[in-house]
Amino acid sequence: MEHSNKVVIDEFLGNMLDLKKVPRQGWIEKANIRNPESVAEHTFMMSVIGMLISDSKNFDTEKILKMTLLHDLAESKIGDFTPGQIPKEKKLRLENKVFSELLDSLPATLKENYQNIWNEFVGCNTPESKLVHEIDKLEMAIQAKKYEQGGISKEKLRQFYDSAEEKIHHPKLKELFTKMCK
Repeated sequence: MEHSNKVVIDEFLGNMLDLKKVPRQGWIEKANIRNPESVAEHTFMMSVIGMLISDSKNFDTEKILKMTLLHDLAESKIGDFTPGQIPKEKKLRLENKVFSELLDSLPATLKENYQNIWNEFVGCNTPESKLVHEIDKLEMAIQAKKYEQGGISKEKLRQFYDSAEEKIHHPKLKELFTKMCK
């Protein structure tokens, strides 16, 4: 039994590893950045932000970390779709299907736990899931600032800042956005 768990966990880790090769498409399509951050880099920064905010504001840090780590997992197979590239409903159906398939190789207890976390993230109706969606936007804005500091015009990045500013409501995340991105 231990050997079979190792094999399936190896497969899951391989899918996570593939996120290192998936570029964040919005930077390419909307800002003409040739070598953008990968989905894995985005996920890493979201996890760091999530850990800091969650620990300082008494959220369920373990859940936040799992949610940030899993939120883009399906992109390891389908790539990173930008808003408007395909209809939201179609994207969600595709992500749900692929996410479930990626979990199929895991032991039942892990599969159920990660599926529940994914469903909570998608539902965006708990404090943790709302926070993770906002962290997603904050990380995007912080990355835009890094690109701006690297010479990309603020005008090319305006849509990323505007999107983040519109969607971030948590006071601490708003504060970080103002300090780091304005």
